[in-house]
Formats: sequence, C-alpha cells, structure tokens
Amino acid sequence: MSTATKSNHIGRKISRIRELKDMKQEALAQALGTNQQAVSIIENSETLDEEKLIEVAKALGVTVEAIKNFSDEGVINYFNSFNDNKGSIYAGGQHYCTFNPLDKVIELYERLVQAEKDKVDYLEKNQKDK
Repeated sequence: MSTATKSNHIGRKISRIRELKDMKQEALAQALGTNQQAVSIIENSETLDEEKLIEVAKALGVTVEAIKNFSDEGVINYFNSFNDNKGSIYAGGQHYCTFNPLDKVIELYERLVQAEKDKVDYLEKNQKDK
C-alpha cells in the first residue's frame, strides 16, 4: 500500500517535474507569487486542492493531467520513443542507441558546412560568368 501512496504523492510529482525542468524551488515560488518555504510545503504534500494544482501546473508549463499522471518510468519511455529504430537495439522493452548522438550532430554540422561551401562556389562561378 505504501507504493500506491508514493506513486500518487502529488507533491513528489511536482518536485520531479520541477527538477526535470531544471527549476529551483525559488523560481517556482516566484512564478506562484509565494516563497520557497511554501513550495517546499507543496512538494511535501500528498494531496493538493484543484485550484492550487492548476496554479502549479501553469507555473511549471504543464497540464494538471501531466502532474497527476507523472511517473519516472513514463519520462524514460517518452524519451526512448524519440528514435526511429535505425541504429538502435530493442531489448526487454527498451531501445538502446548503437551510435553516439554527438557523432550525428557533427555529421549534420559537416553537411551544413559543405552545403555552404557549395553555395559559395556556385555563386562565385556565376559571378565570373557575367
């Protein structure tokens, strides 16, 4: 029963969403027009009235449903869903990258640089022809 209570602890869900957004309690407090101690009380509360939950959701930039349905497992699944299965291995319900994402960024950058070089060459050639 304690795990069911933990998974429905609205304050912990608010805390995790705030942390995932790299937001400090002070920043959330400012967005709510309150102080850090009040945010701490909210995050330690097992339940929250609907009006306050709406305010917190707005301050965090999420929906009330996102807070109510939040789970760490859901976040992991959400981020794991951003691949197209090319270059990944599916094992035990999880996708694992088989490439370094930084390599893909570098590859894209090199293609953009090459495209710019090609454009300059094309423009210089057209200038000489005139």
